[in-house]
Amino acid sequence: PSGGKVELLINRPLDAFRVSVYIRGKMKPGMRLLFERELAAVVEALHADGSRTVTFEQHGRTLRFEELLPVIDAIGHIPLPPYIQREDNEEDAREYQTVFAQNEGAVAAPTASLHFTDALFENICARHPHAFVTLHVGAGTFKPVETEIITDHPMHSEYFEIPNSTKSLLDSEIPLLCVGTTSTRTVEYYARTRETGGEANLFLHPGNPPLRADHLLTNFHLPKSTLLMLVASFVGLEKTHELSAEAIKEKYRFYSYGDAMLIL
Repeated sequence: PSGGKVELLINRPLDAFRVSVYIRGKMKPGMRLLFERELAAVVEALHADGSRTVTFEQHGRTLRFEELLPVIDAIGHIPLPPYIQREDNEEDAREYQTVFAQNEGAVAAPTASLHFTDALFENICARHPHAFVTLHVGAGTFKPVETEIITDHPMHSEYFEIPNSTKSLLDSEIPLLCVGTTSTRTVEYYARTRETGGEANLFLHPGNPPLRADHLLTNFHLPKSTLLMLVASFVGLEKTHELSAEAIKEKYRFYSYGDAMLIL
């Protein structure tokens, strides 16, 4: 061991033992990273997208992913987005989570949903039909578009699930408001493929607008992000520029703990 500090972000399990992670700093296959409680990560492979494949060991044996989770809960930290440049705290444990989150797996919170309190959410549900989807936000959501032509951007994939009750609603003609970019991508992936689970890598932009989602509640997003281009898929580039300029002028808050816009 070198004695240097290492930050490791768990992305998702690849199988029962291998895990996709992101690690800051230079890595090479065979390196061992040591953590508390005698936990060690062994680097198995490096990938072009910046991710690493690792296995985790404790007390001399390789852990299955479900065995790893309680250890991570005990020694890990909430993975705040990279643009929040501070350590996580107890307030983040309460605030950086939606009121209806159920399934573990996302590397970030679906931030449009952070605006809902329990009371507000219950009030909305009492007045309107509603349905849930699962999409595990991946680290690729923070990757900016760096290609000259946006359609050349290698869109990341994320795991999703659509329950039967939600499928029935999506198959109807009822007007649909999606809360956040994550639910929008899930809905639109289903509209194109009719798949109710798996990996979705849909890139919504002005040239590939929504087919099923009618309205959108979302935060204010950064330039060159796939999230801002998703907004533009609803309202067009010119209107997106107008909205961003207005938000800056009025000092609206961007980022995960920021303000929201409602596109009707």
